[in-house]
Amino acid sequence: MSQAPLTPDARRDHRDGVRGRTGRGESPCYAALDLGTNNCRLLIAAPTVGGFRIVEAYSRIVRLGEGMTGTGRLQEGAMTRALAALKTCAERLSRRKITALRAIATQACRSADNGPEFLARVKEETGLALEVISPKQEAQLSVAGCLNLFDRDGAEAALVIDVGGGSTELSWVDLTDPGLDGQQRRFEPHRLPIRAWLSMPVGVVSLAERYPEASRADWFEAMVEDVRARVVGFPHAEKLREVFARGRTHLVGTSGAITSLAGVHLGLRRYDRAQVDGLWLTEADCRAVTDKLLALTPEGRAQEPCIGPDRADLVLAGAAILRAVQEEWPCARARVADRGLREGLLLSLMAGAGKRRRRRRRRRGPAPAAAQTAA
Repeated sequence: MSQAPLTPDARRDHRDGVRGRTGRGESPCYAALDLGTNNCRLLIAAPTVGGFRIVEAYSRIVRLGEGMTGTGRLQEGAMTRALAALKTCAERLSRRKITALRAIATQACRSADNGPEFLARVKEETGLALEVISPKQEAQLSVAGCLNLFDRDGAEAALVIDVGGGSTELSWVDLTDPGLDGQQRRFEPHRLPIRAWLSMPVGVVSLAERYPEASRADWFEAMVEDVRARVVGFPHAEKLREVFARGRTHLVGTSGAITSLAGVHLGLRRYDRAQVDGLWLTEADCRAVTDKLLALTPEGRAQEPCIGPDRADLVLAGAAILRAVQEEWPCARARVADRGLREGLLLSLMAGAGKRRRRRRRRRGPAPAAAQTAA
């Protein structure tokens, strides 16, 4: 019997899992775990000068928010899938020397009536204590993870779009703020020059459930208008309209849906982060790849190597969110980010550890002269 082709997430997991088994325990690591409405993701990394080196990565589509649109509750099947993925994460963490771990949960656990009960079950069955972060923290961490993708020579502002399974965060970032240079060293998400941010309680899972593909002829346009209505008239970002009108801006899109669109645009036969992360797309590119996918059946989209069956019914919801934002806040360029929340978590963890070490050294003062000469 021939083996079924691996989905993009499964291919990444297989590759990183094999890589992760080599050199086990070589050095202390930091870990970030993100349980979202659609995905469960783990990233383990070792600090390097100015960044980090990925030691092990894991990603699973669990659809924790499946069925919440009509019920407001996490469904048993979805919780079972998420628990299975979290148990895998806990096992992988146990094999490493972890200096610091931050495990977070986002929109599904924030909004579900039975979210607290599920998190207690997670703690009991896996030992993982998940912290439910606020939409503002989610936006800040996503921006922190994308800092190196901003074009500060060609733009004065950037709009970061973090498309999740149950929510979408928009962050308007002032690229002219001189403090941004320091943030690329210190990684303090709460100090980033985010001039406005908006969290919409709609993501690829919730939007796709609200507008099933076969329900109406204009289902895609209906998704676009639903999202656009949530962005239109948002008052706090209006002060940046003039910069957008002058074309001194660009978008940064971070999500599985947007990276999938980028992979299809490139015609990749298998997903390749090195080609996708940092890729520039024009608005015309985004429309062209969306139109290509609209012409396919769900089965046809599932055959696309960078989409696969797990994202076939969700990728166009992500495209609809992107198009709605592009129509309301036009930018000639969009940069694709295969990074974001987890990377922001890791960088802030490492920066915090570095500050604590420096404080300890200052408290101890200089080493005694005898000890200095003995060295």
